[in-house]
Amino acid sequence: MRAHRAGAADVTASYLPRWPRRRPHADTTPRLSRLPSPATMLPPAARLAARRLLGIASSSAPEAAARRLSPSPISYAAAGCSSRLFSTALNYHIDSPENNPDMPWEFTETNMKKVKEILSHYPSNYKQSGIIPMLDLAQQQHGGWVPVAAMNAIAKIVGVAPIRVYEVATFYTMFNRAKVGKYHLLVCGTTPCMIRGSREIEEALLEHLGVKRNEVTGDGLFSVGEMECMGCCVNAPMIAVADYSKGSDGYTYNYYEDLTPSRVVEIVEMLRRGETPPVSSRL
Repeated sequence: MRAHRAGAADVTASYLPRWPRRRPHADTTPRLSRLPSPATMLPPAARLAARRLLGIASSSAPEAAARRLSPSPISYAAAGCSSRLFSTALNYHIDSPENNPDMPWEFTETNMKKVKEILSHYPSNYKQSGIIPMLDLAQQQHGGWVPVAAMNAIAKIVGVAPIRVYEVATFYTMFNRAKVGKYHLLVCGTTPCMIRGSREIEEALLEHLGVKRNEVTGDGLFSVGEMECMGCCVNAPMIAVADYSKGSDGYTYNYYEDLTPSRVVEIVEMLRRGETPPVSSRL
């Protein structure tokens, strides 16, 4: 009888699912996370290639740590091929005399009317839905960038913790958290524009203005940033010009398409003279 029961148990066990295998005892090994990292989820060949690129061979822990601290030339090459910078110059905040939470900041009387109009579109318990248009309005008022004091003012208006506004402002690259020029030139850096010469467009702008990306010219007129796809792939390469020279009342955001290095320099010089370049695919 016992043999029969044992046999039945064996047959039943063969039909039990064998995945996932459960460990008889809890794993108490201290570690940062029990979840697999992206590196361990790669196929073996890709994992080996990644380790070689990072200069981490299958050796002892001290040797691997030493290699991390002193990366090989391949590591520098891999770092140079990393993702591009976006138009926002900083991905963190450092208090400065011109940008700190103790600075007084509030919307102008005219813009406060716009704020009330924005909030009128949402129920009273969903005022935080107006954070994005209010950040855009604050950026226009403040000459093209949003200081942390403006974010705090918006948080107070919509009745949320300031971190909720910080999260939105740091997520979208269209919100600048450092000073930009009165004319902020945004070069499209997505694939169609790159194939059509957007890098040459950017190089022509930087060389002509004598600045690096996200730097402001000495006269405060121009800065050059990068933007992701702006939906004009058919007329690539293109740039967008955010005009903050007249504040929020005269703010404009125009596209210029089918550009060449010489044409983009012409646009800069027309803006410098106070002229408005024709908004079309041709000058």
